[in-house]
Amino acid sequence: MSTTPVPRPDINPWLIAIAVMSSTFMEVLDTTVVNVSLPHIAGSLSSSTDEATWTLTSYLVANAIILPMTGWLAGRFGRKHLLLLAVSGFTIASFFCGLAPSLGFLIFFRIMQGACGGGLQPLSQAVLLESFPAEKRGQAMAFWALGIVVAPMLGPVIGGWLTDNYSWRWVFYINIPIGVLAILLTQAFIFDPPYLRRERTGIDYWGIGLLVVGMGSLQVMLDKGQEEDWFGSHFIVILCVLAVVGLGGLVIRELRAEHPVIDLSVFRFRSFAIGTFLMTAVGFVLYGSTVLYPLMMQELLGYTATHAGVTNFPRGTASFLFMPVVGFLVGKIDARKLLAAGLLLTAVAMFRVSFFSLDVGFWDFAWPLVLQGAGLGLIFVPLTTVSNDEVPKERIGNATSIFNLMRNIGASVGISSVETLQFRHMQTHINYLGQHVNETSVRTQQTLAGLRQSFMLKGADAVTATHQAHGALWGRLQQQAAMLAYNDVFRFLGGLFLVMLPLLFLMRKPKGGKGPPMAH
Repeated sequence: MSTTPVPRPDINPWLIAIAVMSSTFMEVLDTTVVNVSLPHIAGSLSSSTDEATWTLTSYLVANAIILPMTGWLAGRFGRKHLLLLAVSGFTIASFFCGLAPSLGFLIFFRIMQGACGGGLQPLSQAVLLESFPAEKRGQAMAFWALGIVVAPMLGPVIGGWLTDNYSWRWVFYINIPIGVLAILLTQAFIFDPPYLRRERTGIDYWGIGLLVVGMGSLQVMLDKGQEEDWFGSHFIVILCVLAVVGLGGLVIRELRAEHPVIDLSVFRFRSFAIGTFLMTAVGFVLYGSTVLYPLMMQELLGYTATHAGVTNFPRGTASFLFMPVVGFLVGKIDARKLLAAGLLLTAVAMFRVSFFSLDVGFWDFAWPLVLQGAGLGLIFVPLTTVSNDEVPKERIGNATSIFNLMRNIGASVGISSVETLQFRHMQTHINYLGQHVNETSVRTQQTLAGLRQSFMLKGADAVTATHQAHGALWGRLQQQAAMLAYNDVFRFLGGLFLVMLPLLFLMRKPKGGKGPPMAH
């Protein structure tokens, strides 16, 4: 049995864009806004910081499970109803997160937040792709990408300011007025398109179960892997087995199911398959570098959290300013050329940072960050447009669900990988540098003598000054090793984008000179 929705009224597409992006920006912001508040949450709720990190993990797990199901859920309940339920649930969960009297209570409602918010990214992208004419679809994707790219960068800044000036609870309360506004706008301006039919088909319980096990295990493994020493932990090994079995079984099940919860057949469209792979790599680099920059600034260069946030500001500003320009260009220049330029710009930015030393300043960071911000604008907008070029409009909801899921998986893998790579490379550099810092080295003896003399001038006796000199030299060695490790990881991120360039030749050229059509 199926019902056909009432045809969509003639509404200005920019009103629709504001309606869907108000809630999506809020949801994406919540993936990072809590990070800086963890010590305050732990102290307020009588828990350790490690325990408090489950407020992040629980949100991401629920988010990852619901995200790929969004296309199927929209088909069963209608896109407008699903949007209203998601935004309402997210807003109510935010209110209870702010009221949380205990960590368990907070984690429960963070799960509710993640589950309700998981569908907002693909739903907003699908609505925008359908609401704008082909020649303005690049502008629509520029508006969508602004929220997806800028929100994670603003999260730590907003979260830190609210926590320092008010309370960590306001990190959640701030969602309430935005959520209410989003509900009103959605009710007024969002309507299901005529071709979106509510299908009352059987429910793929096996698919849903395998999705929950596979995605849940993968997300927890990625989030806790470095903390638990990866495969040195039985907990991580068990999660890895569950993730492989769950996701492997999910793929087999969905390819055979009559009514799959995730329609994998969209990967038959070549540009979509390649574009989704590229977006996974973009998520890897974007979120991986977003983690690396503040860590380098605070751990090695002595920046405060606020100073690190201000120093990272040029990247978000460049993306914010550049994306509308790219949205205009998408309808006039082959999107694959813009995408190539974005990959090259971002790679250049990564390679520039990979030659930093411990004496870098604000302006050393500023230009690479501006280049990366501009590069991300050149990547996100054309990639989201050209990837969906071949997908028929009645299947776009399912395609955007998978597209956003893979970006999130790339982000999680990126965050876990860069932290692990930085730590392992630091150990390697410590071992290498340590071989050249020994008592037989004239340079080492001169450095120790200078440090010892400095400590003695400050009042230390000869024995104490000698111990302090050795400690100071060891500290310098660790700092140099850490900086070399950061350089290695940034070089790896830049190289990752360079090896992606040949894939652009495999993507189909968008149909038409004024932007890609939705169906063929």
